[in-house]
Amino acid sequence: MIHILEHTLSHTIEDSVKLLPFLFFTYLLMELLEHTTGGKVQNKIKNAGKVGPLWGGLLGIMPQCGFSAAASSLYAGRVITVGTLLAVFLSTSDEMLPIFISEAVAPATIVKILAAKVCIAIISGFLAELVFKKKEKDMDIHVVCEEEHCSCEDGVLKSALKHTFKIFAYILLITFMLTFVIEMIGEDHLAVVFQDIPVVGEMIAALVGLIPNCASSVVITELYLSGIIGAGAMMSGLLVNAGVGLLVLFRLNRNWKQNAGIMAALYGFGVVWGVIIELLGIVF
Repeated sequence: MIHILEHTLSHTIEDSVKLLPFLFFTYLLMELLEHTTGGKVQNKIKNAGKVGPLWGGLLGIMPQCGFSAAASSLYAGRVITVGTLLAVFLSTSDEMLPIFISEAVAPATIVKILAAKVCIAIISGFLAELVFKKKEKDMDIHVVCEEEHCSCEDGVLKSALKHTFKIFAYILLITFMLTFVIEMIGEDHLAVVFQDIPVVGEMIAALVGLIPNCASSVVITELYLSGIIGAGAMMSGLLVNAGVGLLVLFRLNRNWKQNAGIMAALYGFGVVWGVIIELLGIVF
C-alpha cells in the first residue's frame, strides 16, 4: 500500500507540474485582457469564433495536455467558443504520441492518426458551433475571478498567480485520487473491459477515454498497438481523452448543465467517429 501511495504521489506531482506554465500564461492572458482592454480585445477574439475550431484542432494536436486545461479556462471566461473548446478536446490526447514514438511506430502511421484527429476535431468543432451557438450566454472574463474569490484587484500578475495555484491544487487533488484508484485496480484489469465486447468497443473505449488521467490514454494506445482493439475503438478513446481539461471545465464553469452537455457532445463525437472509422474499414 505504501509503495502504491508513493508511486501515485510521484506520478501525480510529475503530471500536474507540467500544467503550471500553461495555467499561468492562460490566466495571465485573461487578466491582461480584463485589465487593459475593457473587453474590446475579448470581443474581437469571440468574433473570431468563426475560425476558432480550425485553430483549436490544429493547436490541440500538440503533445501537451496543458492545452486542454488552458482551453477550459479560456472558455469559462468566454474568450473562446464551445466549438473551439471541443476542437481542442478532440484533437489532444495525452500520452498517445510519446507511446507511439517509444514503440517505434512507423512515422507514416503516426502522421495519419494525427491528421485524422485534427480533421475530426475541426469538423466536429464547426458542427458544435451550429448547435451550441444560440444556447451560449455572454460572460465577462472577470466573472471567473469573482466566482473564484481571488481578489483580482491585487493586480494582473498576483491575480494570475492566485488563479494558477488554486486550480493547480484542485487538479493535484483530483489527479491523485484518480491515479490511486487506477493503481489499485490495475491497468490490466482496466483493459479487460475491451475484450469480448467488440460490438460496443467504441462506446467502452470512449468511456475509458473520458477518465482525466494519463493512464487511460496509455491503456487505449497500448491495446491498439497489441491488436486487442481496432482503429475505431482506439480513435473513440483518444478523441475524448482531453486530459485534465474536463476537470478544469467543471471547476471554473459553474453551469453544470452546460458542462454536462459539452461532455456528452465530446463522448458522442468520439463514439460516432469511431464507429464510422470501423464501418469504413479504415486502418492506420
